[in-house]
Amino acid sequence: MTPKRTHYKSPFAEYFNYLSRIDRGKRYSQEYGSILILSLVEEVGEIARAYLAEHGRKPLNLAAQRDESYEQELGDLVVTILRIARIKDINLHERILGSLKKIEARKRKPKE
Repeated sequence: MTPKRTHYKSPFAEYFNYLSRIDRGKRYSQEYGSILILSLVEEVGEIARAYLAEHGRKPLNLAAQRDESYEQELGDLVVTILRIARIKDINLHERILGSLKKIEARKRKPKE
């Protein structure tokens, strides 16, 4: 069965094509999804570490300040999200627009 690939016309198509070359052969392995979920958690942790090193509870953690930057870690996080969207055939562009509309609706009509 051929995957439907809904993302080929999205603004993310260039990234998905790039990932197709990088991830060739492992995209459909059972283990790959689990690895991506663990990577997602790891990247969120690294962003938290970078934030805390600069602004939070560990301002003297110079190793974290050297090792992780917001730009680097956000890039890693986005790539992991793109990989998950790709293997699950999620149209990320539509999902982002849906989330933005949901946030906008909450702003217009906050919960009481």
